Amino acid sequence: MSQMLPIHDLREELIQVINDHQIVVVVGETGSGKTTQIPQYLHEAGYTKLGKIGCTQPHGVATMSVASRVAQEMGIKLGHDVGYFVEFEDCTSHKTVLTYITDAMFLREFMDEPDLASYSVVMVDEAHDRTLSTDVLLGLIKNIARFHPDLKIIISSATLDAEKFSDYFDGAPIFKIPGRRFPVEIHYTRSPEADHLKAAVAMVCQIHLTEQAGDILVFFTGREEIEVAEGILKPWGLGIDIAEMIICPMYANLPLDMQTKNFEPTPKGARKVVLAIDLAETSLTINGISYVIDPGFCQQKSYNPSMGMDSLLKTLISKAFALQRSDRVGRIELGKCFRLYTAWTYQNEMQDHGIPEIQQKNLSSVVITLKILGIHDLMNFDFIDHPPAETIIRAQEELYALCTLNSNS
Repeated sequence: MSQMLPIHDLREELIQVINDHQIVVVVGETGSGKTTQIPQYLHEAGYTKLGKIGCTQPHGVATMSVASRVAQEMGIKLGHDVGYFVEFEDCTSHKTVLTYITDAMFLREFMDEPDLASYSVVMVDEAHDRTLSTDVLLGLIKNIARFHPDLKIIISSATLDAEKFSDYFDGAPIFKIPGRRFPVEIHYTRSPEADHLKAAVAMVCQIHLTEQAGDILVFFTGREEIEVAEGILKPWGLGIDIAEMIICPMYANLPLDMQTKNFEPTPKGARKVVLAIDLAETSLTINGISYVIDPGFCQQKSYNPSMGMDSLLKTLISKAFALQRSDRVGRIELGKCFRLYTAWTYQNEMQDHGIPEIQQKNLSSVVITLKILGIHDLMNFDFIDHPPAETIIRAQEELYALCTLNSNS
């Protein structure tokens, strides 16, 4: 199965580039095989004899899923040579040489081992997600690379914005992996939808009744919307005169047994409908998806430093995210993406790229982490995108006030 992935034909060339350079930026769409295959290639090339290989992921669900897939491909038990480390669950041992770990947990690794001496390779996967932990991680790894020349660093991205990562890492080479092999038909609505939840449910029913066989992936903004859509579609999909619909929700806090259901083959004569949040945009590949429904919205957490409060806002996605959603199809056959917004909205109202979390979130946790690591001049810390100065200042003031309060009590 791994020999059918686009990365397979580029294996020797990729290994050579990694051997010749300390830092490499790898660009490849989800499904190209970069997450599962690159650590295996490096393991077979002998890098694990020099130290561990760590691959970071922004989402815990993807971390566990990918580690399980790699262990299965290598024919070994999960938790031995291959393991994962997510919040509240550590499936590794002293034998583990390939570790899939969330970016937040890898930041904790820095506190125990600031020089990453036990690692030979660090792969920051899904760097385009630009989570807060990933951005801080990039800054720390850049500093370490200067005095740890034997540490190989791979920055993996699924978008074409790789030049930004290359410039940040002092002109690191960019290695591109082909992704989709079949064209994708993009369909827009003629007029804006008043209720994107109802429009998405209606589109699922329309596809189920009129389109050929193939599973459906629908994007929603959060768990609440997924549960509402699931309640509508479940009884509808059990009709006598139509094919069965298997409804599969997908969000971060979903129990593990329900998560694995999304990756099981669809029974003959039925159609699987995956109701997902943006987790399924890039971090996970679900086989059998032929249709994508994109309402064009996502939930974004924004922090107001003057009020000291977080707010969760429903906003338009960026063009880059819209492209990632449409790329979920076209892997094994012709696919279709139904965008529940107009072509004018896509061209004129959507930004080219999303705003990184580091420019929107409360940085108190970042300030604490960096100070623990001995980095005190935060205004000059080399972030890939500098957060607003007042956000850092406000975070430090909050921490100082908290420490003063604790000392008085």
